[in-house]
Amino acid sequence: MDGQTGPAAPVAPAPDVERMEADLRDLVATIQHPHLCALLERLLGEGTATWELYRRAPAAKVFHQAYPHGLLEHSLTVAQGVSAMAATFPGIDRDIAVAGALLHDIGKVEAYTTQGSAIDLTDAGRLVGEIPLGYYRVRRAIEELPGFPPQTAQALLHVILAHHGALEHGSPVVPCTREATLVHFIDNLGGRLGSFDRLEKELAPGASWSPFDRVLGAGAYFGPPAGARERDAA
Repeated sequence: MDGQTGPAAPVAPAPDVERMEADLRDLVATIQHPHLCALLERLLGEGTATWELYRRAPAAKVFHQAYPHGLLEHSLTVAQGVSAMAATFPGIDRDIAVAGALLHDIGKVEAYTTQGSAIDLTDAGRLVGEIPLGYYRVRRAIEELPGFPPQTAQALLHVILAHHGALEHGSPVVPCTREATLVHFIDNLGGRLGSFDRLEKELAPGASWSPFDRVLGAGAYFGPPAGARERDAA
């Protein structure tokens, strides 16, 4: 979730892109549903136009993973969390949930642009929004795959449409399935934890607390400075 309206964030590199790509390929290989496999190959297969955009795009303008490859990092961590939790709670279609997690933010490939050292919304991002952009991209790909089951398409598209969790947060529908609910909460968790990463990078030297952050509703605490921890351990 984001819906940011704050100032553009400076671009910082995301780590270990090759490892993230390999982890994504490994996760996709665990999906059993043949039509979902075909869809993910069409959208995220190596060398496809969408994959090249997906692997480079930021995940947000300001609040989390607001740097090149941030979308890959965020989508992968959400999908890994969804995969783990799907094994814990009964009744979840893991393939739908994992595919939905990998694709939930795919509209951001059109919604954001990197200009110099800053990330901003594109005209399409402002006028249409990342959720509708993602919905239409995935729906078009589904319609190009012969025999894609309508119920599977509906379940997957619902995950994309509902992943912000509430109408006031930009979702045209609220989560009405187990899979959409799981992706929403893991997505929200990933975004909030990503805010800690952002705030820690911005932390003043020797500081334990960040300034107030609108996402967290508080300052973030990172414990005593390293020097203080070393003195306590002595």
